[in-house]
Amino acid sequence: MTYVIALPCVDLKDKACIEECPVDCIYEGGRMLYIQPDECVDCGACEPVCPVEAIFYEDDVPEEWKDYTAANAEFFAELGSPGGASKLGAQESDAPLLASVAPREVEH
Repeated sequence: MTYVIALPCVDLKDKACIEECPVDCIYEGGRMLYIQPDECVDCGACEPVCPVEAIFYEDDVPEEWKDYTAANAEFFAELGSPGGASKLGAQESDAPLLASVAPREVEH
């Protein structure tokens, strides 16, 4: 089990969760953030700091956003388990699911 980042993060990428993650397992894609499922230690530190409530425990992802569970895993299909987001840096790519999500206007 792991935590999952869903639709409210798309085109926002607040990054408060990155600062709270003790194991550096939250990676930045082109349009959203992703949690590496093999690196996440299920501590939950990221969930309460997300300003748009986009982070859920895998079993608690709302039904309308269930596809984001697979999308978080798919983002790492080629990256694997890099062992830390900070050393890898931001990626320009996203999970294939994001291709079907219209750009969102978000206030920062």
